[in-house]
Amino acid sequence: MTTLYLIRHAQAEGNLYRIAQGQFDSYITEQGYRQIDALAERFKDIHIDALYSSDLRRTRATAQAITRYHDLTVHTTPRLREISLGVCEGMSFGDMRKLDPVQMDYFNNDPEKWRCEGAETFAECTERMLSVVTEIAEANDGKTVAVVSHGMAIRSMLARIMGVKSEDISSLPHGDNTAVTLLHYDKGRYKVEYYNDNSHLPDALSTFAKQTWWRKETGGRDAENLSYAPLSPFEHPEVYIDFYRQAWLAAHGDLKFFSADWYLTAAERHFEREKNSIIGVYRLDELIGILELDCQKGAHASYGWISLICMKDEYRRKGLGIQPLGYAITHFQKLGFKSARLHVSSQNERAVRFYTRCGFEKLGEESGAGAPLYLMEKKFK
Repeated sequence: MTTLYLIRHAQAEGNLYRIAQGQFDSYITEQGYRQIDALAERFKDIHIDALYSSDLRRTRATAQAITRYHDLTVHTTPRLREISLGVCEGMSFGDMRKLDPVQMDYFNNDPEKWRCEGAETFAECTERMLSVVTEIAEANDGKTVAVVSHGMAIRSMLARIMGVKSEDISSLPHGDNTAVTLLHYDKGRYKVEYYNDNSHLPDALSTFAKQTWWRKETGGRDAENLSYAPLSPFEHPEVYIDFYRQAWLAAHGDLKFFSADWYLTAAERHFEREKNSIIGVYRLDELIGILELDCQKGAHASYGWISLICMKDEYRRKGLGIQPLGYAITHFQKLGFKSARLHVSSQNERAVRFYTRCGFEKLGEESGAGAPLYLMEKKFK
């Protein structure tokens, strides 16, 4: 008999930014590294003979929780990867629902019906996972093995071995980041001792403690998952100016030195040069924010530039700002940039704290209207 610990990876940027990761190679967050610390303590005194992991960086980093106290080689394989999401890789959950709400509901509630261009089917993912884990179990008969994989991949395998039908998948909840499932394999049969256990995580470290989409009663829906669409300053000049005005007030406290015509003209030039440079941020169908990105300003040094992130006042301080910031970071990562940079007013203490918490570091100061500007950068590790 083989004892198998199936472990979901720690919180990665896609989990934080509410972006569909699939096989997109996301980085672990600071919260994720604290989860890895807790996972390491959980396994400190558990005997492990062998360690396997998906080859994506978020699982490889999580596997270090086991190697912290156990002298083991991490055997990596792409067969333990998350389900491939095709054209939805790196797309926000809000955009996935806007693209096809029916398919999004299938994904969460009846995944065998889910289809997406270029993606694996749920059945294909299940067969891939079941075959590789079974091979691992049979190669390690009589031993205890840890296998680090991904949420939907583990869920698909569990549904098969527990006999959960696709239309009843809501009875088998998603697992939290670093959740542990304990299986026993013997002569072609699996026994589930427990699944999706996150008892090593206090609420302060749990990803799920701060989210509701995974709960059975929500059906995978979450009104706080934001979506994005290009916003032309030529067609909506008053919208662009209003958001820029709000951003200026939040940063400086007054409109001294604010020039609507100058910023609008600059935005129009930017939009002509890069059609996806100005993005509207939507909660359901309501425009609640604006994001302006520049992929040319720092191309010579391999960084993307964030010109503007602004949310309506009633949506600030609600934890939503991380999503448009994550959209920008993911966009730059897809283009191969090594970092993201931005300016923030030295007077805007709340924004400085926010960007610092999100991994931005101060590079220097530059002159600005009314107060110095901090130049801040987040490196993509």
